[in-house]
Amino acid sequence: MAAFDWFWKAMGASGERNTKKSKGIVDEAHQRIDSLAALSNEELAAKARGLVTENQITDKSEFLAILSIASERTLGMVPFNVQNQAVLRMLEGDVIQMATGEGKTLVGAMAATGYALTGQRTHVITVNNYLAERDAQWMRPLVEFFGLTVGYVTERTPRRERRAAYESDVVYAPVTEIGFDHLRDNQITHRDQTVQVPAQVALVDEADSVLVDEALVPLVLAGSEPGVQATGQITDVVAHLRETEHYTIDDDQRNVFLTDEGATRVEKRLGIDSLYSDEHIGTTLVKVNLALHAKALLLRDVHYIIDDGKVSLVDASKGRVAELQRWPDGLQAAVEAKEGIDVTEGGRILDSITLQALMRRYPRVAGMTGTAVEATDQLREFYDLHISEIPRAKELQRFDEADRVYHTMADKQHAIVEEIALLHETGQPVLVGTHDVAESEALSEALEARGITVNVLNAKNDREEARIIAEAGDLGRVTVSTQMAGRGTDIRLGGADESDHDEVAKLGGLAVIGTARHRTSRLDNQLRGRAGRQGDPGLSLFFVSMEDDIVVSGGADNELTVKPEPDGRIQTKRVQDFVEHCQRVTEGQLLEIHRQTWKYNQLLADQREIIDERRATLLDSDKAWEELAARLPERAEQLQGLESSIREQAAREIMLYHLDNEWSEHLALMDDVRESIHLRAIARETPIDEYHRIAVAEFKELAQRAVDEAVETFESVEIDGNGAHLENAGWKRPSATWTYMVSDNPLAGSGNSVISGISNMFR
Repeated sequence: MAAFDWFWKAMGASGERNTKKSKGIVDEAHQRIDSLAALSNEELAAKARGLVTENQITDKSEFLAILSIASERTLGMVPFNVQNQAVLRMLEGDVIQMATGEGKTLVGAMAATGYALTGQRTHVITVNNYLAERDAQWMRPLVEFFGLTVGYVTERTPRRERRAAYESDVVYAPVTEIGFDHLRDNQITHRDQTVQVPAQVALVDEADSVLVDEALVPLVLAGSEPGVQATGQITDVVAHLRETEHYTIDDDQRNVFLTDEGATRVEKRLGIDSLYSDEHIGTTLVKVNLALHAKALLLRDVHYIIDDGKVSLVDASKGRVAELQRWPDGLQAAVEAKEGIDVTEGGRILDSITLQALMRRYPRVAGMTGTAVEATDQLREFYDLHISEIPRAKELQRFDEADRVYHTMADKQHAIVEEIALLHETGQPVLVGTHDVAESEALSEALEARGITVNVLNAKNDREEARIIAEAGDLGRVTVSTQMAGRGTDIRLGGADESDHDEVAKLGGLAVIGTARHRTSRLDNQLRGRAGRQGDPGLSLFFVSMEDDIVVSGGADNELTVKPEPDGRIQTKRVQDFVEHCQRVTEGQLLEIHRQTWKYNQLLADQREIIDERRATLLDSDKAWEELAARLPERAEQLQGLESSIREQAAREIMLYHLDNEWSEHLALMDDVRESIHLRAIARETPIDEYHRIAVAEFKELAQRAVDEAVETFESVEIDGNGAHLENAGWKRPSATWTYMVSDNPLAGSGNSVISGISNMFR
């Protein structure tokens, strides 16, 4: 793939693609504003609708001009030319890159309004509930100016209100709620129970986060059946195992393996002959491996926190508590057992869908973010999306200093504290981006010991995010934050009211410090983008050590001999180039992980489409009755005394129950197959080929079993004027369902995961 990077970037990236043409249209739009400004609101709205023919805009410059006038009249906001350029590119179906503070919220609303005027229902997809509600209310006047409707959905929206919201022309909603509503709609037994209404366009805010970082995260609908849980005895045995002697961890910190000595010790403590026997390989060994993964690879205050007696996952790409997320049930239970807290009920997975599969259901996807260019390969390969880089309205004044590289972690940590103290003495506000909760707290303690007051923002107090971020640009403020906390919110110089803006600007603006490079430069640039908003001055600086995760992992096959200065710093271009090389290697690794995971997910996504089509057919026709009556004509004859609608609904519920049940079983089976595919793969076949072979064969059997079991139920179940009494026959749908996300993010590695004695950081 690497050899063809230039090709993908030429095809999908940004800088020159249609830029000249777009600017020409935008310039013409600007010239038309004066002549159109004399029209009334009603005349402008009618004129905009008249510019649409067969879902296409016939005069884009006039269309943009009308949107601009409407924005000024309804919101008091006059779009910059670069904002209009961004709107145009989004209406063409691109992902646009705009810097922080350049007005993406308005751009998204204008583009959504444009699509809605062409008759295409549009979902504006946000990363959280707060932004969905805020942006919908904020941008409502613009959308309604044209006689269009706007709605929003959050996790608090009652079911009865969701349908009305989804019927709007423009719908704001977090991606999780859209996905969960889709899954819930796939459990209905009558069409009038549907909540969602199809949309033709998805406009994705923070597109790189949704389409790349979280793309492979499955959204899960679970039902009230106990899941498989780890046992306390296995947890106790694994807790006493020692690294190297009893288990080993691979270089990228993603897998852990029992040694022969470790396996023998576990077998002896559990009183079994062999973990690898037919009796234990699919049960005991799985639980041992889960407990070992929880012990060796998942660190408290790095990958998760304990909050109110519960395990709460930390979203590695955002540094916040991952709302609604959990690991696959066995691993979740293993971590809970490890921490000695109540093991939660896992439940049976009824249905699941990855964000990537969800987004591919839209006929058209476009988006916006501050860091799209670095995700060009993924967006082009997996979504066939192009990138348009939108210039800033004001020239960037931020100074991006070269990385400061140190020999050891300890040298780096000392230098970070010294640099923050030095900047703080001048009164310049400082925002420090750390990689996990433990690091943020250790750094905070070190700074407090120097007499520096620190605002800490991490997964333990993310409820205070808005207040902390609003103050981060204030005079003399030091904020220590995990990853991208505050993304989506501007940090204004001089505080939320900008009262000290000019004084802070004279000091150099906001200084952003990264405590380590991320596994992808895109996340680095997200952090850099917190400074230098709308032409403000600013500074960004990253610290790196040769012991950082990215260097150890990305430079594993290369040895670099360097001589540090007395303070541990290494100042050579060779080491700077080496760090860049290490990051490119890890970026390549992440892309390959994404590509391989996509191959596993894609087959299930294709099979899901077949299931969805079958469900739609059963819901929207009398196909269920026809099929069952054809198989059992005598039983059908017995039911002729019932109203046709009752007979058809009874047949529909029987068919749907067994289809849904078999699909649930299929998902569980393929999850087990994927976990053990390296054991199942046979000679001359790769794991992915063997996985596909099993998935196709099992899916064929699923379809036949669903029909056969429906026929058996149709023959035996009681059907009367109240319909089919499935529950009396033991065919009961779950009494309760809930939703969550399964964390399987390849970006989840901590930048400082190669830390020994985490409590001694920055000391």
